[in-house]
Amino acid sequence: MTVSATPAALELIGSIKERVGHDLLFHQSGGCCDGSAPMLFEQGDYIIGDQDVLIGEIGAVPFYMNADQYARWKHTDLTIDAIDGIGGMFSLENGTGRRFLTRSDICMR
Repeated sequence: MTVSATPAALELIGSIKERVGHDLLFHQSGGCCDGSAPMLFEQGDYIIGDQDVLIGEIGAVPFYMNADQYARWKHTDLTIDAIDGIGGMFSLENGTGRRFLTRSDICMR
């Protein structure tokens, strides 16, 4: 599994870093409150647990996923995009008019 970002997502990450600082992290939501969305938090506002797996980094921001979800998605490459819309209620892009979106490709390895 890999994670990458589109230029639009990197631009949104950069603008959020300018606004709130550089200590951020992504966590791929598993479907609760805001659906299955990549959520961006300040480090310390979301506590990474023993069941979270570091997938990689995008825009110098670590990207995590719960181990159960990783087990189901481990043969999938993720691309994080930014599109027009309302961000997740708890995610830092909320209020920007843009939201992060996970696009996926199944790997045939």
